Amino acid sequence: MAGSAHGHTPAAWTGVIISFIGFCIAGVCMVAVNLPGFWVGMGVIVLGGIVGGAMKAAGLGMPKESEAVVAAREAATLQARS
Repeated sequence: MAGSAHGHTPAAWTGVIISFIGFCIAGVCMVAVNLPGFWVGMGVIVLGGIVGGAMKAAGLGMPKESEAVVAAREAATLQARS
């Protein structure tokens, strides 16, 4: 388990942190009955998804598996089942 990334990449962390900040802004503004601030918070949440996606597209997300890795996993699964 220590050797696998489990999706903890710079893109994932950045997107989640930005979205969490937006959630906090929206939550505080909702309690304070501040409608424009609430929508700003919602916009920050969406921005977190956009930033995370852009960072993933820039190569800071999980690397795509090669066909050799996929084939090896399928072969190991078939071997384990038989």
